Amino acid sequence: MPSHKSHALVLLLALTTLNAACDHAKTTAQANSPDVSQITPNPNNTELPTLTLPPDQGPPPTFDGDRAMQYVKDIVKFGPRPVGSANHKKVEDYLLSRLKADNVEQDDFTADTPEGKFPVHNFVAKFPGAKDGIIVIASHYDTNYPLRNTAYVGANDGGSSSALLLEIANQLRGKNNDGYSIWLVWDDAEESIKPDTEVPFLDDALYGIKHLAEKWQSDGTIKKIKAFLLADMIGDADLDIDRDLASTAWLEEVVYQAATRVGYQSHFFARTESMEDDHLPFMQRGVPSADIIDFTYGYNNVFWHTPQDTVDKLSSKSLEITGTVILETIRILDKMDSIPPK
Repeated sequence: MPSHKSHALVLLLALTTLNAACDHAKTTAQANSPDVSQITPNPNNTELPTLTLPPDQGPPPTFDGDRAMQYVKDIVKFGPRPVGSANHKKVEDYLLSRLKADNVEQDDFTADTPEGKFPVHNFVAKFPGAKDGIIVIASHYDTNYPLRNTAYVGANDGGSSSALLLEIANQLRGKNNDGYSIWLVWDDAEESIKPDTEVPFLDDALYGIKHLAEKWQSDGTIKKIKAFLLADMIGDADLDIDRDLASTAWLEEVVYQAATRVGYQSHFFARTESMEDDHLPFMQRGVPSADIIDFTYGYNNVFWHTPQDTVDKLSSKSLEITGTVILETIRILDKMDSIPPK
């Protein structure tokens, strides 16, 4: 994850928001009735659509956190993986080797950056569904370019979410899907090339996801995307996912309801932030988007973008929690009568 997080606006939750969290629990307790889960909490103070969520039925999704953690360890073993490096290519080969049984589309182009031109490669693993529409789940896989000459391996920042998507692919592979198609995106060159103090983050980052959003807008794919879910920094052993003010409010609430249904709501939305991240190019194009991120990595975020971002700070349970909640979010979206616009 890039230095844009240094621009995040940290907001303390007011007492009214805490009361709203209690309302979440009350709503979920009634979730076996088809007319429940009307979403009302709204930190953005914007008008939200009235949502009626489907009944909470059937067993929760499965997700192998231990296997996902092994993928993190595999990725980290390659060392720093800034765009254009030999290790970056090794990680690309590793990802493709794990996805060799799947339908993978590559989006390759050359990014023109303040440090010159770099080859960029986005990978999209497509899992078809019976319903007309697509849910995208994304993660970046590169590490911070300005830290390329350090021991920074980005175990949490890029490694954990890239591994998470690999395990989600395991859960989707070979199964009949009666919901929306699921596209898993490993986007490249997300990290800024110059430090944020020299070039504004949004002018010098998100190269891969910007290109993909532009491509899908041009070919009409963007109109088919029902929701865009971004995973970022989700391996932290002390997992506390932030509510993101720059995301679609109703979709963030669906994520919270999913977390509540699988018993992990205590790990979600105790803090509120406004994030500049991979979801913004899709938000700007009217796609409902949610950034699923824990942007407090160590006390006062001390491990973020440092060589201390290592596997020992992570937990397979955190990967399991995030993966299970994302899969439950998909299940809720699949069963909703309609998906609201942004």
